[in-house]
Amino acid sequence: MTRHAFAHDAVLMMGPEADLRAPGGAVTTALCGHWEHEPPCPVAAHHTAAVRVDGEVRVHVLFATEPDREQRVRGLIDAALAAGAFAGPDGTASFWSLTSSAPGEVAPEETAHAARLTEQ
Repeated sequence: MTRHAFAHDAVLMMGPEADLRAPGGAVTTALCGHWEHEPPCPVAAHHTAAVRVDGEVRVHVLFATEPDREQRVRGLIDAALAAGAFAGPDGTASFWSLTSSAPGEVAPEETAHAARLTEQ
């Protein structure tokens, strides 16, 4: 079955000291078993970006999977972000609270990246 690209967006509340990479580490661990692994991603090839905007952290996950696995992947992303914490490689934990999480849109500027993910 052919993989398709999808996006998932979430909003988190994180303190200014929290590592913006932590939510991505949590998502990668949920989808791949560990934040550090050899490709390909076993569940869904993905990329996570997080940016601070007006006191919130907006998380955007671009992922590729078979259409019949889309909801499973979204559930894993939601669970990882709802957990509210992740310890980075140095052992320092970052904490957050999940405000919202929902399917997002693959932006036009992500088309090439999405195509690469579907090939993995």
